Amino acid sequence: MARRSRHRLLLLLLRYLVVALDYHKAYGFSASKDHQVVTAIEYQEVILACKYPKKTSSSRLEWKKLGHSVSFVYYQQALQGDFKDRAEMIDFSIRIKNVTRNDAGKYRCEVSAPSEQGQNLEEDTLTLEVLVAPAVPSCEVPSSALRGTVVELRCQDREGNPAPEYTWFKDGIRLLENPKLGSASANSSYTMNTKSGTLQFNTVSKLDSGEYSCEARNSVGHRRCPGKRMQVDDLNISGIIAAVVVVALVISVCGLGVCYAQRKGYFSKNVQDDTRVSHEAPRRI
Repeated sequence: MARRSRHRLLLLLLRYLVVALDYHKAYGFSASKDHQVVTAIEYQEVILACKYPKKTSSSRLEWKKLGHSVSFVYYQQALQGDFKDRAEMIDFSIRIKNVTRNDAGKYRCEVSAPSEQGQNLEEDTLTLEVLVAPAVPSCEVPSSALRGTVVELRCQDREGNPAPEYTWFKDGIRLLENPKLGSASANSSYTMNTKSGTLQFNTVSKLDSGEYSCEARNSVGHRRCPGKRMQVDDLNISGIIAAVVVVALVISVCGLGVCYAQRKGYFSKNVQDDTRVSHEAPRRI
């Protein structure tokens, strides 16, 4: 009896699975296994394609942008938000005429259509990557430096996508990443980081004086900052000695003046006068 009951239970479970699978085919939803990645350059055109058969009058389409919160892009047969003015529908696909960096993200199209067994829902998800050219980088170049010291020049761009690489120029001539490879800068000792945009002189020399500019470049474009001049000078030893002598003379003169005043009794007279005033003050009252 126990074996027969177990056998019946297994048959019931199998029948339930078959019914569930048939229900899923009739009323379930299917998603595309191939995740699309669409790449576009900022301010150019891009098409977000929804992989679905031809559009019919009974089918219903929705486009959504996913993220921290879900926002409608196409809803109730109309484009939403700022897509109204710069996009159009081509069957189930969206043609954005002027894509911006703010459009980057994950999108999902949902298509529902009636079938003989009921309502069928299909969806397709894609990711839009927007490539952005660098802006004019900000360059930090000191106007002056002392020979033999460590000097670092900085260059940075915050807009480029993908992240740009940086190249430094001196007097309009491109500096090599390895200074030992170039004869023009063989006497210069520097380290260039093309990823972070720094140019560091380990021991700056007078030969390093000149006008420096930096270029940020990625696969979309490149921009360069205006040149700034850096002047490398020797340490002015004579000027420092003269300043020390002047300060020493001033201190000596002040000290001699104090000693002279003490010998003449100027400080003691002032103390006596203050004492007399303090004793006479109660008598006047």
